[in-house]
Amino acid sequence: MLGSNSISITMVKLVLLLSIFIVCYGEVSSGGTSRPKVVNIGAIFTLSTINARVSKIAIEAAERDVNSDESILGGTKLSISFHDSNFSGFLGIIGALRYMGSDTVAIIGPQNSVMAHVLSHLANELHVPLLSFTALDPSLTPLQYPYFVQTAPNDQYQMAAIAEMVSYFGWSEVIAIFSDDDQSRNGVTSLGDRLAERGCKISYKAALPPDPKATRNEVKDQLVKIRLMESRIIVLHTFSKTGLKVFDVAQELGMMEKGYVWIASSWLSTVLDSTSPVSPKIANSIEGALTLRPHTPNSKRKRDFISRWDKLSDGTIGLNPYGLYAYDTVWALAHALRLLLDKGVNISFSKYTNSGNLDAGGTMNLEELSIFDAGEQLLKNILATNMAGLTGPLRFRPDRAIINPAFEIINVIGNEYKKIGYWTNYSGLSVVSPETLYAKPPNRSVSNQHLDNVIWPGGTTDKPRGWVFPNNGEKLRIGVPYRVSYRDFISQVNGTDVVQGYCIDVFLAAIKLLPYAVPYKFILFGDGQQNPNYQDLANMVASGEFDAAVGDITIVTNRTRIVDFTQPYIESGLVVVAPVRKLSSSAWAFLRPFTPIMWAVTSSFFLIVGVVVWILEHRKNDEFRGPPKNQIITVLWFGFSTLFFAHRENTVTTLGRIVVLIWLFVVLIISSSYTASLTSILTVEQLISPINGIDSLIMNNEPIGYQVGSFAQNYLSEELDVPKSRLLALGSPEEYATALEQGIVAAVVDELSYIERFLSNYCKFSIRGNQFTRSGWGFAFPKDSPLAIDMSTAILALSENGELQKIHNKWLSRKACDSQGSNLPSEQLQLQSFWGLFLICGSVCVFALLMHMCLMMRKFSQQTPGVSELSRHGSSTPSERLQTFMSFIDKKEDQPVKRSKRKRKDTLPSVYEKEDEYINISKRTHMGTSQNGYSG
Repeated sequence: MLGSNSISITMVKLVLLLSIFIVCYGEVSSGGTSRPKVVNIGAIFTLSTINARVSKIAIEAAERDVNSDESILGGTKLSISFHDSNFSGFLGIIGALRYMGSDTVAIIGPQNSVMAHVLSHLANELHVPLLSFTALDPSLTPLQYPYFVQTAPNDQYQMAAIAEMVSYFGWSEVIAIFSDDDQSRNGVTSLGDRLAERGCKISYKAALPPDPKATRNEVKDQLVKIRLMESRIIVLHTFSKTGLKVFDVAQELGMMEKGYVWIASSWLSTVLDSTSPVSPKIANSIEGALTLRPHTPNSKRKRDFISRWDKLSDGTIGLNPYGLYAYDTVWALAHALRLLLDKGVNISFSKYTNSGNLDAGGTMNLEELSIFDAGEQLLKNILATNMAGLTGPLRFRPDRAIINPAFEIINVIGNEYKKIGYWTNYSGLSVVSPETLYAKPPNRSVSNQHLDNVIWPGGTTDKPRGWVFPNNGEKLRIGVPYRVSYRDFISQVNGTDVVQGYCIDVFLAAIKLLPYAVPYKFILFGDGQQNPNYQDLANMVASGEFDAAVGDITIVTNRTRIVDFTQPYIESGLVVVAPVRKLSSSAWAFLRPFTPIMWAVTSSFFLIVGVVVWILEHRKNDEFRGPPKNQIITVLWFGFSTLFFAHRENTVTTLGRIVVLIWLFVVLIISSSYTASLTSILTVEQLISPINGIDSLIMNNEPIGYQVGSFAQNYLSEELDVPKSRLLALGSPEEYATALEQGIVAAVVDELSYIERFLSNYCKFSIRGNQFTRSGWGFAFPKDSPLAIDMSTAILALSENGELQKIHNKWLSRKACDSQGSNLPSEQLQLQSFWGLFLICGSVCVFALLMHMCLMMRKFSQQTPGVSELSRHGSSTPSERLQTFMSFIDKKEDQPVKRSKRKRKDTLPSVYEKEDEYINISKRTHMGTSQNGYSG
C-alpha cells in the first residue's frame, strides 16, 4: 500500500514537471509572442476645440466597439489615452515624449500641422506611427515624414476645390486671409498654385496670428486694408475661433454686403454641423458665405452611428465629418494591429540609444524613450488598409493620399445651409453625387461643371462682379497724352480741363456700355511743348501713378509686358511716306511693262523655240524644208508669229507639237500680263520715287524721320538695325512736309493713322510699299485689371453696332488728295515672276531635242549598215562619218501613203482635186531639184 502511494506521488511529480516543461518550452519556442492583453495608443488634441471634442467622443466609441468584438484583436484590448495640448506646441511635445516612453504603439494626432512637423521627427526616430485626420498640411510629405499618415483628404484638395469654384464663377483675383501657421500658410500656397493653373491669382495675402491668438484689432486692421482693395473675393483659411472673429468684424465694417464673396475652408462647416443652431449673431455675420465640407457617402453603418451620436455625446455637441474620420482611424489602426498579431509579431520596445551625450547629466531622462520594434511593420499594415468605414472606402494611394477625395459645397443661409453641389478630384464641380460620377468616365470639361444657384452676401442671387475700383470708390486717374500735333486724335480744349478727340470719344462710348458706373478723371501727361513719350506713359500705369491710360497708344511688345491693353479700337502699322513725282507719258511707254532683261529673255525664247521646232520638223514636214534663206525666214516667222498665235506652218511630229503646245501656254501668260500692265500704265496716273518701301529706305543710307514720342524710333534702331545717327525726330505734320521737301530726310516712318491725316493735306508725298508692322491702338490698364476685359467687350460691341465707325467718320473722314488714289506705282514685270514658265519651256525643248537625236541615231544605224561596217574596220574618217550622219538628218523622210477609207461619190475629179494634184507634182519637182542642187 505504501509502495503504491509512493508510486502515485512520483507520477504526480512527473506530470507537474512535464507540464512546467511544456509551458516553458512553449514560451521559448514562441519567443514570448503571446498576445498582449493591452495595446497602448496615445491621442494628442486641444480638447477645448470643436474638432477635438467631437473626435474624442468618436475615438472612445471606436475603442469600445473594437474591444467588444473579440474577432478583431483576439482578446487584446486597445487602451487609448488623451493628452490635452491646449493650443501649445510645447505641451504637445511633452505629451508625445510621455507616450513614446511608455510603450505606446501609435499616436492619433496631433491636431494641427505645427505639432505634426515637430512630432514627426520623434516618430521617425522611435518608429511610432502618427495618424491624423485634422493636421492636413499638404507639405507633410511621406518622403520627409514617413511615419506620419493623414487619414483624411489633405488641404491641397480643398484648395483645388476653391480654385475651381473661383474659375467657375469667372473671377480672376482673390484675397486670402489665413492664420500664420504651417497648415494655413501652406494651404494658401497650394491655393495660389491651383489658381495659377486656371489663369487666376491671389492678389493679397492677409496673415493673422495663429489661432486663437488673433485679437479683434489685428483682424480689423487687415480687413480695413482689404476693404480699400480692388478684389471682393475673399478666401478665409483658418480655424473656428479666428474665423468667426473675422466674420464678426467684417459684418461690422460692412463687408458682408452685396458685392462681396466669402469662401471659407472646411472649418466653417464643422461649426455649422457641431454647434447647430448657431447664435443669431454668428448666423447674421456668415450669411451668404460659401464653405466646404468633406463628403462622406451614405451607408447603413454611417446612419447607425449618427443615430447613436446623441447618446454618445449626451447632446452636448453635434457630429461633423471629422468625427467620422476619427472613428475610422481607430478601426484602421485596429485592423493593422490584428495583421501584426496574427503573424506572431511580438509587441516589444527597445531602449533608445542614439542620444549620445545629450543626456549625460541625466536631467532629460532620454533613456526612458523606447523604439517600437514592430513600428515599421505596423506602418506598412496601416498603409495597406482596405476597409469600408463610416467615411466610405478607406484606402491609400501610393503617395499616401486618401482615395476619392470629395467635398460638398455649402451655402450658408441664416441658421441653415444649402448644399449647392459637390467637388471631386475625379470630375470637378457637379450637382450629382460623387458616387454616381465614379461609375462614369471622368469628365472635367467646362460644359460639365455645374453648381446650383447661390444666395450671396446681401441676399442677392446675382453673381457678384468680384471687384470694385480701388481706393474705396475714388475716381480712376486716367493719363491722357498731351499732344501738340494730330489734335484730331486727342487734344485739350483751350482754357479748360476738358479733353476731346477721336480716342476720347471711343473711350466715353465704351464706358457707357459697361454694366456699372466708372468714376474717372483725365490727367494730361506731357509738357505741351512736344508730344510725350508713350513708353513713359505705360510705365506710369504699371507703377500705379495712373490707374489707366487713354489715347493713341500703340500696342507693342515692350508695353504688353508691363500693362494690359484692351481690344484694339483701330488698326495701325508703320508705313513709309516719301516725295513722289508723276511719271510723264512718252512714245516708248509700251516698253515699260517689262524690264530690259525680261525683254531679252522673252525675245531669246522666241528664237530658241523656232529653231527647236525646225529641227524636230525638218525631216518630215515639207513646210520646214527648202533653200537655206527660206528656212531661216521660216524659223524667224514661226517663232515670232506664235506671239499672236498667227503661225500657218503645221507641225506633224509629236515632239514638235508638244514643244509648240507648251510654248503657246507660256506666250498666253506673258501676253496677258503685258496687256494688263500696259493698260494700268496708260490709264492710271503713275507716281515714282527712289524709295519703294522699307527695304530700299534702309539700303540707301539717307536720314529717316519719325514722330517724337513714337515707338518707331526703337523699332527702327532695335529691330531693323538702323543707326540712330540716321534717325531724325519730327514733331508735327508741318515739320514732316518741310523735311521731305528740302531733302533733310529721304522719308518719314510713322503709323498709318497719322500718315493718312498727313496725306490729306500734303499731296506731294505718297506711301511707299506696304505696312511692315501690324498693330493697333488700345487703352492701357494695370496688369490683370478686370476693367481691361470689360472695356474690350465694350469696344467689340461698339464695332458690331457701327458706333465705332461713326466716331471714325466724325473725326477722321477728311477727304484725301486726288493723287492719293494711286499711291503705289505699277511695278515693271520682273523676270523672277516668269522664270518658272521659261524653265518648263526650256526643259521641254531640251528633252524633245534629246529624244529626236536618239531616234535619229537609231534610224541611222538601222538604215546604213554598210557605213557602220566601214566605221568598224576603220575605212572612214570621223569627218566623213559626221558628214554622212548630217546628210541622213537632212534627208527627207518618206511618208507612207494613206488611202482615204471614204469612197468617192463622184468619179470625175473636181477642180480642187486637180489643184491638189498640181501642187503635189510641183512639190516633188521642187524636192528633186533641192536634193540635186543643194543640201536644203
